[in-house]
Amino acid sequence: MRCIVIAAGMGSRLEHYTDERPKCMVQVGGRSILDHQLASLRAHGVDDLHIVRGYLADRLVVPGATYWSNEEYRNNNILHSLFCASDAMEGSFVTTYSDIVYNEEVVRRLMASEHDISLVVDRRWKDAYLGRGDHPVGQAELVEAEGDGRVWKVGKWVGPERALGEFIGLAKFSERGGRILKQTWRDVRARYGDDEPFQHAWKFRKAYLTDLFMEMIERGHKVHSVEIDGGWREIDTVQDLMRVNREGY
Repeated sequence: MRCIVIAAGMGSRLEHYTDERPKCMVQVGGRSILDHQLASLRAHGVDDLHIVRGYLADRLVVPGATYWSNEEYRNNNILHSLFCASDAMEGSFVTTYSDIVYNEEVVRRLMASEHDISLVVDRRWKDAYLGRGDHPVGQAELVEAEGDGRVWKVGKWVGPERALGEFIGLAKFSERGGRILKQTWRDVRARYGDDEPFQHAWKFRKAYLTDLFMEMIERGHKVHSVEIDGGWREIDTVQDLMRVNREGY
């Protein structure tokens, strides 16, 4: 199966650690973040790698990978970055943020999902925010869902009161789910100018992937959670990096 890694951003909150390397190449336990991802993905047959590059693109090289370029990475965000690889969205595929590490069990659960659009959601999300002052809860992409796991709210704007958990940035699309994703993107891309508000983004070009998920949900498309209890970490700040190197995931 194919995986699209969204890896164009600058990772400025990691300060000097990203001065000379892309965020996904920062070392965790002696291996890059991307190496951790690939080990878990390949263990479950996800080995067709596609990487969206931007910042320090020439320093992000993986044998056998296919590359897509986000030349506007300084001016846009995750959603636009992902769709730089729209031509790679064929058949079933996985998408992943590039600043997260996760173990093989997380991937196993995702691959077992039979839904068209599946989002990995950590029910123990609060544990990761204890003492995490540099990345507070308000920056978590929280999820509210029905009892059967059907997601009906997702994003940084979702409050913690009724949250099932946190979307970790890892998702899977069936062939049909991929078609829904691409058609929704085409529709909103044609409708919204780059500087117009879209969903909960103040500008369309600054939208998150979760904004497109909300658009799909509001159109009646089913998005489901794949629930986990830890087994991953986001590495967004120096504090996060120190913690994962100290405690693991």
